[in-house]
Amino acid sequence: MAQTSQFCTFNLDRLLFGVELKGIQEVIRSLDMTKVPLAPAVVSGLINLRGQIVTAVDLRRRLELEPRPPGLLAMNVVVRSEDGAVSLLVDEIGDVVEVNEDTFEPPPETLRGSVRTMILGVHKLDGRLLHVLDIEKACQMTEAAEKAATVR
Repeated sequence: MAQTSQFCTFNLDRLLFGVELKGIQEVIRSLDMTKVPLAPAVVSGLINLRGQIVTAVDLRRRLELEPRPPGLLAMNVVVRSEDGAVSLLVDEIGDVVEVNEDTFEPPPETLRGSVRTMILGVHKLDGRLLHVLDIEKACQMTEAAEKAATVR
């Protein structure tokens, strides 16, 4: 029998992404954010999550997608990384989906450079691809990650 995994899904620029459910702390609506001077471009700011200060990473910038349209509030997918909790800012929260391991494939050849390194692979769903996000790589705030996000 094929092994299954559960993913918390979300949308970014009409693309479907997922993070393994075990890596999720919580999913919440848009929160007030404090800007951080001199922070990497992918860092939108800091949020106060019931007394815990959490860095908010704009996944659109991190994945080199088009900027979020004005008026579209970002949702927060709070994940647990090696460095603690990080909020990934997404366009829309999806469902929790269970997928079979045998539907997993390597990242598509159409993904570019640094984006390709953040996608572990894809699952084929009904008419859509679920891009599996590598939480650790998506949360990295290295100089290379910042450079990749600002070269637009």
